[in-house]
Parts: sequence; structure tokens; C-alpha cells
Amino acid sequence: MAKIAALSGFPEWLPAERQVEQHVIDVFREVAELHGFSGIETRAVEPLDQLLRKGEIDKEVYLLRRLQASEEEDPAADASRTLGLHFDLTVPLARYVLEHQNDLAFPFRRFQIQKVWRGERPQDGRFREFYQADLDVIGQDVLPSHVESEVAIVMAEILSRLPLPAFSIHVNTRKLSEGFFRSLGFEDHTAVLRSLDKLPKIGEDAVRTLLVDEAGATAEQADAALAFAGIRSRDASFGDRVRALGGTGEMVEEGIAELTAVLERVEAAVPGVILADLSIARGLDYYTGTVFESFVEGHESLGSVCSGGRYDRLAEDNRHSYPGVGLSIGLSRLVSRLLSADLARPSRPVPTCVLVAVSDEASRGASETVARTLRGRGVPCEVAPTAAKLGKQIRYADRRGIPFVWFPGADGAEDEVKDIRTGEQASASAGSWQVPEEDRTVRILPASEAARPRS
Repeated sequence: MAKIAALSGFPEWLPAERQVEQHVIDVFREVAELHGFSGIETRAVEPLDQLLRKGEIDKEVYLLRRLQASEEEDPAADASRTLGLHFDLTVPLARYVLEHQNDLAFPFRRFQIQKVWRGERPQDGRFREFYQADLDVIGQDVLPSHVESEVAIVMAEILSRLPLPAFSIHVNTRKLSEGFFRSLGFEDHTAVLRSLDKLPKIGEDAVRTLLVDEAGATAEQADAALAFAGIRSRDASFGDRVRALGGTGEMVEEGIAELTAVLERVEAAVPGVILADLSIARGLDYYTGTVFESFVEGHESLGSVCSGGRYDRLAEDNRHSYPGVGLSIGLSRLVSRLLSADLARPSRPVPTCVLVAVSDEASRGASETVARTLRGRGVPCEVAPTAAKLGKQIRYADRRGIPFVWFPGADGAEDEVKDIRTGEQASASAGSWQVPEEDRTVRILPASEAARPRS
């Protein structure tokens, strides 16, 4: 048989690794539901003209086409009839809201965990097929500003429940950035933001050159813009620093007030994670208000693990507009780092808690009865695949990481259960045996607390 080559950019996890991914999915869902968000799933495909409506992403879209496609299905012929796999969950959400607006109650609180596809070059933490997890609140015509803090709080709670080192959520507002650059005399503030967005990649000196060459800045304006982008604060003191740099005017003051409100609300709910960072831009041609990016301490090379913000034009029709606030986690990207950096492991590599032994094939029915009773009480278990010698069945359980082996009694004798980790063995009844709570289900632990899973 020819050697099977891995397909770059399309991750496949081993069972123990998949348990880590499933844990992240479960935490996201649980916390979102605790805050009243409803889960949805949208179709995997959208018309090509809808996927391309913002432009500049045509090279990232995978097209859906039959092997024996007709000329009518040629994407060059009619983009409205050609289907492509969605590359994020925002385009489908906009269509979903418009299509179901009469059936939804607004504000609509939605979370969505689904695979997306992008035809970009695979690299560390970046895939062509991956899970994305989104959290959004969508209003009809209006959406209160306090929702911006609320969504950030939910995401902070999600991240705090994952086996991650310390993390921080960095926040800025478009209003503050735009107001400041206008007060400096910049006519095109978007060019300034595009330049500043490159700071992490090319450094301050190169960005200063961009500000002068592309944004038309004077040396003094460039220095002020870079100083603005360098402001970090966990409290309202950032406002005085903005004013000291020459930030004046109504828009600046409104931006300071909005950003201060976000800082105070998030800090009160989830202390120590929120940080005003005036370098955050997040593609401000799309976002219209508060913007967020989140970073994991010691893993800054991964980039932002959770980002988003306020957008006032998610969708609109002749009757209504639909503003929203949303945050998104590149879930597969985050899981990839949890695994590659050995940050998290399952407490055991399989869900099975108990292996029920089989003394001989004639008594397999008795072992299956024990297994049914245990499962009825919520204990994950399986029956030994063969009636091999008991020592071999124990070794089978040990290789798979199953902690307990159950021995059905013969000829009226009591059943016994053995903890193969400690060697302790005791009489037990399937209807009343109490499994240690820490063993009932698989737990995802920091790697320092978990045994290395068997292959």
C-alpha cells in the first residue's frame, strides 16, 4: 500500500487530542448558555457573490462544484448561482438574520461553533479547515453600548475556564482613534490606522516612515500617532495621556468615556484581564465602535486568540438595520497551541472508566448485564473484547488508560472491582458501587497535573 501523505492545513486529532478540542467546545457552549446565548448552525455554503461582497478575499474561498459540472455552474458565468464554502461565520450570520428576522426576538443573542474554510497558506496555528467559535448580540435598529462590555465579559469567563496561562483582553474604540487623529490634523485617519496596525510586524521605525510616506504625516504628527498607539492602561488614566498628546474635541471625549465604561464594567466582573490598548485597530473599515483583541501570556507569537468588536451595519434591508457586537475565537488555532505547547492533557486518553472482564464467552451475557447497570448509573464502561486470561485483560485496560477493571462473580460469588493504578481490589455491586468523582468522566487538566496519555 502506498504511503499516505498528510494533507497540509486540514488537522486531524488523535482521540486524546480530540478530547481537548471537545473540552474547549463544551466550555464555550456552557458559558454562552449561562449568559442566555442560543446556539445556531448555518449552512456551510453561501452564494459566491455574497462571500465576495467585501472584496479582496476571492483567493481564500473554496468553491463547491460537481465533478460533472455544466457550463452554467462556471463561477465566471454567474457568481450568484455558484456556491462557496464560508470562510467565517459573520457572512452567514448576516444572511441568517435577514432571512429569519420575523422569527427572531431582538436583541438576538447567538453563539455558533462551526467549521470554516480558507484557502490560505498553512502555518503554525493557521489552517485551511478549522473550527471557529463566535458570540454575538444583534439588535434591530438600535443596540445599547453596554452590550460591548457584556460580550467581553462572557469571553473572559470562557478563556478563564480553559487550561491557559494568564491572558489579557486589549480594547480600544474607533471613536477615540478617529477623534484623536482628526485633532492632529490628519485628513485620512484610516491610512494612519493601517500603518499603525503593522507595528507588531515591522516595528516603530518602519511605521514612522509609512506614516510620513503614505498617510502624509509630518514628523511631529508621526511621533504623536506612535505615542498614542503606545498607550496602555488598566484604568481611566489613559484619557489624561491622550489629552496630553493633543487629543481634543467632542469625539475624543466621547471615545474616552466609552472606553472607560468598558474597562470599568469588565474589571468589575472579571478582574485583572481588561487593558486599554490604543494600538488595536481590527480592520476599522468594518468595525464602528469598540474593538477587542486577546493575547495569552508567553504565547504572543500566536497572535490574538479572540478578537472582534462593534459593527453597526451587519445587515440591513428596506425596513431595518442590524447593529451588533461580537467576539470570535479561532478554536482550532487555540487547540493547536494547547497541544503543541503541551499546555493541556486529558486525565485519561479514553472516555471508558471501567472495563468489565469476561471470564469465558459463555458468561459474556453476565458481563454485559454489569455494563448496562453501570452505564444506567452514568459510569462509562465497556466489556472486554475477548475472554483472554484475566492478566491480559488487565493489561488491555492499562494500555488504554482505563482505571478500573470489573470482575463478575461466578457461582454466586460477589463481584469485585480493581483500581489497576493502585492495585486495590474490593467487593462491589454494579447497582451501588460509587465511582470516585474525579474518575467518572475525563477531565482536561494543565499538563503539569495530568499523566501523559498512552498512544
